[in-house]
Amino acid sequence: MGQQEKAATSLAGSVSEEIGALLAPVDAELERRYPGDPGTRQPVHTVYVPADTFTADTARAWGDRALAALDEHAPDAASFAAVLGLPDALAGPVHDRVRAKLEREPVEDLRIDFEDGYGVRPDAEEDEHAVRAAHLIARAHTDGTATPYAGIRVKCMEAAVRDRAIRTLDIFLTGLMAAGGLPGGLLLTLPKVTYAEQVTAFARLLDAFERAHALPAGRLGFEIQIETSQAVLAADGTATVARMIQAAEGRATGLHYGTFDYSACLGVSAAHQASDHPVADHAKAVMQVAAAGTGVRVCDGSTNVLPVGPTPRVHDAWRLHHRLTRRALARAYYQGWDMHPGHLPTRYAAVFAFYREGFEQAAGRLARYAHRTEGDVMDEPATARALSGYLLRGLDCGALDTAEVARLSGMTRSDLESHAAPRPGDLTASAR
Repeated sequence: MGQQEKAATSLAGSVSEEIGALLAPVDAELERRYPGDPGTRQPVHTVYVPADTFTADTARAWGDRALAALDEHAPDAASFAAVLGLPDALAGPVHDRVRAKLEREPVEDLRIDFEDGYGVRPDAEEDEHAVRAAHLIARAHTDGTATPYAGIRVKCMEAAVRDRAIRTLDIFLTGLMAAGGLPGGLLLTLPKVTYAEQVTAFARLLDAFERAHALPAGRLGFEIQIETSQAVLAADGTATVARMIQAAEGRATGLHYGTFDYSACLGVSAAHQASDHPVADHAKAVMQVAAAGTGVRVCDGSTNVLPVGPTPRVHDAWRLHHRLTRRALARAYYQGWDMHPGHLPTRYAAVFAFYREGFEQAAGRLARYAHRTEGDVMDEPATARALSGYLLRGLDCGALDTAEVARLSGMTRSDLESHAAPRPGDLTASAR
């Protein structure tokens, strides 16, 4: 073999330096605005409970009521699968995992509500409920009964209720600090946002609390509820929700779609207010694009059709909730709201079926990508990130087991996390 010919170039080295200097501000801006997914667990749902009804056993009571509904209306795998149209191969595994989930961890994310589900109360009463909420959350973490995620939704930042919202938030957070500090999995929700300035105001409020308690800057984040037309489209025609993410000054953790407030805001009649209405699809699509790459996650809304009453009516409500949940998952909305304990069986059935029916193919594709073996699909680094993210979400919620994923993919959880790249926009990253 002859001597390898040296590659010839024409540009001076200073050109690369000049280009680097030109793009340095852009590089910094990309890093700041689009850090990628945080890589933490995302709950599959959020359960909202009015603050006056929240007790130490709320999550367990929801699980028990969900199990009772299964026992009454679909007592075995075959009957449950028949209601939801699950294939025979999934009937047993999904049913068994749903029951196990309801016994072990019925609620993944619990939000104690001081807003619509709570209403306007005398100040002394809301003060009392805020104190109690902090006490119960702190105690749950001490005795090991806490849900993976929990927090409160305060009233909005509009003038009529702003002071009350600030006071409730202060009482709740101060109570947690007095009980030993802010727990892991703490989530705060800001509803009915119309202007980005309201988001900034809430961020500054959290900053003030951190400084008052010498907490690390940025320790407190919050979810923004998209419930008004102004939150999606500003008066000048721009996408307000994108501004809101930036207005949160790095504290935004999620965008939660409010099905009924948003639908009503656009004049949709009550009978047609649903998470699959065209106005909902438009709002969530805008939210999804605005949040992409920012590390902010999008959460779907809820259905107000409750699975209560005689069995035929419960089955109809279950089918609706299952269909809406599956529809959301296919659109990459991996979290939604649940309004009633009877929604838990179909939430988990839809989620578990979604991950179990596709995990063998996903694990195989990821294994072939990692080992550079040929298959019928040629995947790229971006797809490898999606595949690993899919498997990780399945593991987090209990749809999949570590052993079966490792057997089919040849990867540990650490391996999967390494493929779930921290920068979704870096499509040129090589597989690790």
